[in-house]
Amino acid sequence: MLARRPEGSTENDVLVVSVGAMSELALDVASRLGSQGISSTVVDPRWVLPVRKSIIALAARHRLVICIEDGVRAGGVGSRIRQEMRAAGVDTALNEVGLPVEFLDHGTRSQVLERVGLTAQQITHDVVAQVLGTKVPFARPLPGQEHPSTGSLPKL
Repeated sequence: MLARRPEGSTENDVLVVSVGAMSELALDVASRLGSQGISSTVVDPRWVLPVRKSIIALAARHRLVICIEDGVRAGGVGSRIRQEMRAAGVDTALNEVGLPVEFLDHGTRSQVLERVGLTAQQITHDVVAQVLGTKVPFARPLPGQEHPSTGSLPKL
């Protein structure tokens, strides 16, 4: 498993799980997030199923999990990670980033990925919005921070 965090980072903002051929894209996203002051950890598991317990443990220590896969996102690896997180009681938000369930127009791989928003620029834009709390799924708030959807931390 490959793991990368910016040097000197003390916060665990975003866990980026790279699947298949998406490692280079995931590292590019992490670099762009770092330039925005958002810390990240990038992992590229050797296998995706069964989901490793270490992935779930990492998810628990982050505010947001992004799973970037080169397959269809519905029912994909991100969905399985989400299921395992819930079973373990980990409430970190997870966003599956992958291909939509629809027929895609023909083109080169880069043209198709561009059309569906699987670019470092678009993914970074979405993650920044999620960390700021302006796009669902919201990143878990920092201690003392208000929850973006309610204006306050949820009362249990």
